[in-house]
Amino acid sequence: MAKKRANGEGNIRKRKDGRWEGRYTAGYDPATGKRIIKNVLGKTQAEVKEKLAIALEDTKNLDVARSDDYTVGSWLTNWYALYAKPNVRVSTAEYYRRSIELHVNPRIGDIKLNKLTGRDLQKLYQDLRENGRLREVQKEKSPGLSASTVRGIHLMLHNALDRAVKERLIQRNPTEDCIAPKLEKKEMKFLPAEDMKAYLDEADRRHVLPMFYLELVSGFRKGELVALIWSDLDIKNQTISVSKQATRDENGNIVITRPKTETSVRLVSIPQRAVELLQQEHRRHPDNPYMFPSTRTGEMYYPDSIVTLHKRILKSAGLNYINFHALRHTFATAALQNGVDVKTVSSMLGHYDAGFTLRTYTHATRQKQEQAAEKMGSFMEKVM
Repeated sequence: MAKKRANGEGNIRKRKDGRWEGRYTAGYDPATGKRIIKNVLGKTQAEVKEKLAIALEDTKNLDVARSDDYTVGSWLTNWYALYAKPNVRVSTAEYYRRSIELHVNPRIGDIKLNKLTGRDLQKLYQDLRENGRLREVQKEKSPGLSASTVRGIHLMLHNALDRAVKERLIQRNPTEDCIAPKLEKKEMKFLPAEDMKAYLDEADRRHVLPMFYLELVSGFRKGELVALIWSDLDIKNQTISVSKQATRDENGNIVITRPKTETSVRLVSIPQRAVELLQQEHRRHPDNPYMFPSTRTGEMYYPDSIVTLHKRILKSAGLNYINFHALRHTFATAALQNGVDVKTVSSMLGHYDAGFTLRTYTHATRQKQEQAAEKMGSFMEKVM
């Protein structure tokens, strides 16, 4: 019986065309047991010898029999089904699916996974930034995707290719060689203090004051707000338990799920005035489990419905447009500017760490820094 050539053995020969070739055993086919032979080419024997040494070293860390099986497209499809979809939120999974099917696979899906380079990815990002939009209406305004969207695709690819490295399908993650688009710093919008009374007066006129007052003193995400039920309220301790959110599944249906992250599961203290308004609200529909049932259906509000209601309140009150999420920014900004420490604000918002809160709301802490500088200046004047 012929002896199998061990992984790592190779030989070098000169071909008829004048080039040198190094052949080596990269592994064995698990189905047939036959050797998987690969080669490297070069102009000189020394060049091939160097290439052969590198190739042999690479085979030690690769599952060669499987590494040729995948294209970028087939690997992303496999990664999405096995690793991403079962372990992320429904909305995140849908974002991944659309990114893969609409943006990545049409452009680089046919490239062999083990041939994918950082340059391929860099070209992908550039093309998406310049020509990534699909809807004609959007293309007229701006043909390319935003930096944040392309950066999100970059992070998704980084995760998918990290898994390919772990499964020994590729040597290293090519996203490490890329420069992801920098996020565009946008001015954060919030509801000015001088507009709050007009906003809440209009909410009261529409019989939704308790919901929007609570939003301004808590900063809940819209999906968290509409999913609240009466058992989440602790009247005695003036707290609300946030443990669920309303979101859409892959078919577009509204479902109740766990919040965004584990830190989003939290107990939030609210003012006495908020408790009183909620008690008044409860007396309006004592048998309904939802804290804020739709005035039209009596069922839970859809998250998009309170966004529409928010727009109508702004318009009727004659206020400048801000999106609903800006009410969350309004709470955080007001809390920080009124002396609430950043760690407390971070925990109330459900952020994963106070550093993120600090970076996000620099504009609010800037005012406190100026006040601190004035105090230190006064102190030093006394010392001197």
